[in-house]
Amino acid sequence: MTYDLPALHVAVADVRVIVFESADPEFFIAHGDMRFVTDPDVLAAASAATLAANPDADVPSTLNLMQVVHEEVRALPQVTIGKLNGLARGGGNEFLMALDMRFAAVGKAGQAQPEVLLGIMAGGGGTQYMTSLIGRARTLELLLSAQLADAELAERYGLVNRALPADEIDDFVTSLARRIGALRPEIIAAVETAVTAAGQPITREGLSTENSLLTPLFSADAAALAHKLLAAGMQTREGELNLEALLAQ
Repeated sequence: MTYDLPALHVAVADVRVIVFESADPEFFIAHGDMRFVTDPDVLAAASAATLAANPDADVPSTLNLMQVVHEEVRALPQVTIGKLNGLARGGGNEFLMALDMRFAAVGKAGQAQPEVLLGIMAGGGGTQYMTSLIGRARTLELLLSAQLADAELAERYGLVNRALPADEIDDFVTSLARRIGALRPEIIAAVETAVTAAGQPITREGLSTENSLLTPLFSADAAALAHKLLAAGMQTREGELNLEALLAQ
């Protein structure tokens, strides 16, 4: 996954809703690039390039690049909706959880945080976003088991708003987006502000704690494991479609 902060800022003032979906029928976003583990210079270079391209952006030194981008998405004034027709793991699922709403296609969607099996931990906001969505106990289950949650389980746990038949999800999300888009911007903003105030907040302190715990895990052992997984087929299409089985080996 790549990041371009300027592209996230929608310049058209009358845009009220943004629907995120993938052109790939099997993947929403696979996960973050394993080079972040095998080659720390890659993440440092990406962070430096982002800062250079966005000199006026608020980029806290205690957060990593993925957290910053996901927070940028979470702070968009538009209502954001994720339409999940494929797999979203790791950073891809963290991006999805940063959106306002998520809808998953039965028989096609899958969500997971496999980081513990890579020798690291979820660090793109996942520990904070998931806990806010589904609570501490279920978050610990999904983060520590690293198993794929299908659409039905995701709905039952609260990871997504609804699990919908694959042949109905497009019409449902389109209809919802159009209904929201017909509202005046000040109404949408008022509702979002009030709802956010009522919920458990996701804080910069929480994200900073996540990042401080993640950073020491990018060790030589984690890099060696990442190289083994890449050699076994991780980040190939076939390997990603069956990632849990590959990691179990």
